[in-house]
Amino acid sequence: MSVQTTETARTTRATGKSAARNVRRHWRTGALRGGVELRHLLRNPREMSGHLTNVAVALLIAAHVGGGVPGTDTPAAHPVIAGFAAWLLFQIGLINLPQMLVTEREEGVLLRMRATPGGIPALLIAKSLLVTVTAAGTLALLLAAAALVVDGPLPQGPGGWLTLLWVTVLGLLAVVPLGAAIGAVLPNPREALALIMLPAIGLLIASGTVFPATSLPLPVQRAAAVFPLKWTAQGLRSALLPDSARAAEAAGSWELPTVALVLTAWAVLGFLLAIPLLRRAARRESGSRLAARLHRAERSGAGPAQPGG
Repeated sequence: MSVQTTETARTTRATGKSAARNVRRHWRTGALRGGVELRHLLRNPREMSGHLTNVAVALLIAAHVGGGVPGTDTPAAHPVIAGFAAWLLFQIGLINLPQMLVTEREEGVLLRMRATPGGIPALLIAKSLLVTVTAAGTLALLLAAAALVVDGPLPQGPGGWLTLLWVTVLGLLAVVPLGAAIGAVLPNPREALALIMLPAIGLLIASGTVFPATSLPLPVQRAAAVFPLKWTAQGLRSALLPDSARAAEAAGSWELPTVALVLTAWAVLGFLLAIPLLRRAARRESGSRLAARLHRAERSGAGPAQPGG
């Protein structure tokens, strides 16, 4: 019995060490792939111009918003900037990421990663790194440019910066796994944008992200409160606006515990959905499916898809 116990303990330790090595290998491979994708992004003027255009639109709208927030001495442009900051996080995680995943699936990247040991986890890590760095860079650019161009808001004191940090992290965690799950089930890149954009624009309006939602019907406000965009925007307003501005919120307060709770719930839900859906999408991929897609693309005149990295 003692010998069997010793052998079992050795097997357990060996299994644990092997799992730990696999996890480290996945993170190392994912980080390397994410670094490559970041360099490709920085060298792609078209991709970069899309993010810069979003910042420019936010500044343009904020510059033409006059007056103040009702019941406060906060300029109306400040919640507009905070709302656009939330929208940028939402857009990168829930619109851009699914499009990237669908495109790479169509180009055969998912098939190749499935055939690579640890390829799917490494792909998720790479995309998470790409999205996180892109979102953080875009958010920093927006806040810095707004502060210089339209006297936009910045966090006041360590507490404000800490709130900005945790709301940004939770806001991304709430949408990135969900974006990966959506990308696993969307049919093709041409339909992806149409299927995602309309609901996203509806949430942008209903969530009071850029303009106050208190003027909307109460059922619309309650429906928007189910989704993460509303709470990300509210959390960012709490970090960027003075405490007196909370009087303009529907509840009369920032509700930061609720912000944390809702965003965490969406993050957990997203992870629970993303992993099985991506594995299912990878299992369904095959050389014959890829060849059929390439053949359809050639027949439609679009030309063959170029293999991804």
